[in-house]
Amino acid sequence: MRKYEPGQRCIVMSRDEVRAFDAWAINELGIAGAVLMENAGRSCAELIKERLAGSGTAKVCVFCGTGNNGGDGFVIARHLLNDKIGVRVMVCGNVGKIKGDAKINLDLLTGIGQDVEQLDLDSPDLDKQVKNFAGDIEIIVDAIFGTGLQGEVRGNYIKLIEAINAQEKPIIAVDIPSGLDCDTGMSLGAAVEAAATVTFVAVKKGFTENPQSAKYTGDVYVASIGVEPNHKSTNR
Repeated sequence: MRKYEPGQRCIVMSRDEVRAFDAWAINELGIAGAVLMENAGRSCAELIKERLAGSGTAKVCVFCGTGNNGGDGFVIARHLLNDKIGVRVMVCGNVGKIKGDAKINLDLLTGIGQDVEQLDLDSPDLDKQVKNFAGDIEIIVDAIFGTGLQGEVRGNYIKLIEAINAQEKPIIAVDIPSGLDCDTGMSLGAAVEAAATVTFVAVKKGFTENPQSAKYTGDVYVASIGVEPNHKSTNR
């Protein structure tokens, strides 16, 4: 994992290039999507463990969406548990919508005895739920929305993001802060304000083209998912 510094030469990917790279790794190289997710989540967990070094009673809460970004969050939680770090896991949405590689990792997490709660997004006390869940922890992990998010953040997800930011805890964003547009680096109505972002494979286009994105990403680290981009995989 390497830290990105604004202005440095690096590989940059748009939303479509990220999708193309994942498809190339899975369909042409034959790497299972679950393996890519495992590598991504493990990389993110390593940064969290570094930031918690020396804290004997550390607690981390992981807010997970119902897609692959949430799947990364389940992997992160499992690796933190393996290191004896206290973890709380909250699914932000309908658990029944979790499928594929994300469902595999949800089942692995619950299979080793971890409780996974479901956030009631329709509750008028959404902010209180978030405060009760995250009030006494040291780091929040944002694994709600990934790079595929397009269009404005809708409904109570805005309230959720605002409630997470209001906790004034260090937030580690998984791949991209939830609510930030991958290509423009602009908030889509509301975006998580992270202390650090662990982004996978390459720096995202919006991070380089919009200096204001730093308000949301914090420090940016680029982590490998087990295969690196090249000319063929990025169509460059």
